[in-house]
Order: sequence, then structure tokens, then C-alpha cells
Amino acid sequence: MPYRPRTKGPASKTVAAEPGLGQERAQILAARGPATAAKAAKAAKPSREASAGAARPRPQPPRADARVAIESTVSGLGYELVDVERAPRGLLRVTIDRLPGQRYTTGDEGDAVTVDDCELVTRQLQYALEVDGVPYERLEVSSPGLDRPLKTEAQFERFAGAQVSLTLKEPFEGRKAFKGLLGRDEQGGWTLVFEDGKTQQVLGFGLDEVREARLVPVLDFKGRKGRKAQAAAGDAAPAAPQDGGQE
Repeated sequence: MPYRPRTKGPASKTVAAEPGLGQERAQILAARGPATAAKAAKAAKPSREASAGAARPRPQPPRADARVAIESTVSGLGYELVDVERAPRGLLRVTIDRLPGQRYTTGDEGDAVTVDDCELVTRQLQYALEVDGVPYERLEVSSPGLDRPLKTEAQFERFAGAQVSLTLKEPFEGRKAFKGLLGRDEQGGWTLVFEDGKTQQVLGFGLDEVREARLVPVLDFKGRKGRKAQAAAGDAAPAAPQDGGQE
């Protein structure tokens, strides 16, 4: 088996920026730590110029790195931050995912992100981004979908053993796009086992060589039908006799 050594639709919620914070913001900031709460209290304290009706411009807080501020809030709620993207017209797009084995206050079971998850994260991010001085016009929080992207080492670790679509920055043997089974090699690098005609080959690569990586969508219609069949069989099961079956 040839081997290349390593060289180095979905739920969503969109809102506009809102200046009002309120009591819920204070609770969120307190949960994020005393330093953040103190920072917010200082920013909210009225100045003499404002109370006197002076026309001096209000000083703006320093603009924090958007990804750092967003990741702190998203991870604090128990979700995974998949991606942060700046889009035209001031749109800040945030993609989140649920973590396996994590229990969520939205009450829904399963690994798929729901609209309630997106609404919860949206509310928290509105307050956090205003405190940290991150500029945006509109905020969109959404799920990654079945073909979710893989960007970080932790995300590759989580989905090792899954089918992945991979695009390299530079071509290897005349091609950049590959699709196969994601794995690890003995040196701690990454591998992709793919079909090349009638034979299997192994591509070794590092994350610095990857332009884009995404999960290959898997639709389990058979499993869904099987669950429906089991439910129908349970509904059709005859009731047990109340007199123990005696005449």
C-alpha cells in the first residue's frame, strides 16, 4: 500500500446588534468571572459629562479579538466553536456544534444543534460582544450541517475514523481533492485511506497542508425506518389478559 510521508441544512438564528443588556447580562457576566463583571460595571458607569448633557464623544472600549471573545462564551455554555466568519454588510457568522455526552439546558436529546441552542448562544454572545467591544451589525449563530468543516487539531481528533473530504493546498500526484477514512499514523501525523481505482492508498499529511476538510454526509434512512417499524410493532402488540389467562 503506497504511503506518502508527512512533510510538515441546519438550525440557525440571526439577529441585529442590540445595545440593551439588562439583568440577564449581569448574571452572564458574573458567571464569566469577576474581571469581566468589573469591566462591564466600569463601562456602564455614567460620566459627569453625560449627566451634564455635554456633547463630548463617549470613549469606546478596546476592540477585542472576535474569535477569542466568541470562543470563551460558546465553550462556557458547553458547545464547540466550529467556525467564525466575517461576511459582507457587517454580518458576523458563528457556527457551533454539540459535544458528545454533554447535557444541555435546551432539553433536547441527541447530537444535532437545535434552534433553541442557537437562540441561547445568540443571547449570550450579544452581551459578551458588547462588553468586549467587538464590532458587528448582524449576528448569525447556526449549526455546522452534515458536511461540517474540520479546522483544528481537536476537531480532527474527534472525527478520526470518519469519512472526510480533503482538499490540499498543493497538488499531490496531480490532484488536490481526496475522499477517504481519516486516521493517525505512528508519528502522530494524519492519514487518509482512499480508493484509487481497485487499490487502496494512504495519504499522509499535516494540518498546515490542508486547504479545506469536511465530513462526508451520511444519511441513515434505514435506521430511521427501523425505528419507525419498532414503534409500530409496539403499538400493535396485544394487551396482556387481566385474569392471568384462566377461564
